[in-house]
Amino acid sequence: MQEKRPITHVVFFDTGMEYQAVYNNIERIKPIVQAYGAEFVWLRPKVNFLMKMLIRPVQSKSGGIHYGYDWCGGACRWQTSEKISAIKKFIQSIGESVQYVGIAADEPKRIKNEDGKTYPLVEWGMTEKDCLQYCYFNGWDWKESGIDLYSILDRVSCWCCANKNNKELQNIYKYLPDYWEMLKGMQSRIDRPYKGNHGKSIFDFDREFAGDHGRATQDAATAVDPDGHKK
Repeated sequence: MQEKRPITHVVFFDTGMEYQAVYNNIERIKPIVQAYGAEFVWLRPKVNFLMKMLIRPVQSKSGGIHYGYDWCGGACRWQTSEKISAIKKFIQSIGESVQYVGIAADEPKRIKNEDGKTYPLVEWGMTEKDCLQYCYFNGWDWKESGIDLYSILDRVSCWCCANKNNKELQNIYKYLPDYWEMLKGMQSRIDRPYKGNHGKSIFDFDREFAGDHGRATQDAATAVDPDGHKK
């Protein structure tokens, strides 16, 4: 927009499982997009996320049926597939166009030489870190409960994404307890552990993080003697 490039549509695919901070920013950007003369397009999945995750009948490779795809992430990124499909379908519906794709300069493996796609951030040499600093400089953030999500997460993807690492999970446990409780609720309805078929469930992580918190509290207590002096 600063370069006055032609923009007719800005497309957002809503998984239904984004952090509230993302929805807050979406509502903030919509009037800016519209003032530029572009249409803000809000795409949604055909079937509700939780319906697909927990309830929908799924034909297995062995020939049987199970219910729900369970955790989305890793090799089974079923919602990502629908996102890509929905965006492609929308682009086809508007005819010939150029798609600006927001992949950063330090994500070379994600860049595809396809007709109709251009990568402005790569043109400008902007890394993911550069982009985040640009957003902060222009007054944008991703705050929830007084915490900026990018200060505790590597990526602000769906809050239930199974690609989250241990550090991110521990920070959700510590700083975003409402989301953590919802992750526990999901795990209570999914047999497969959060991390791999034989890995850790959310309840395993919960016990581990609770133990870490208990040890940290105990360490803090033993660092002071009965008279209140540091040992």
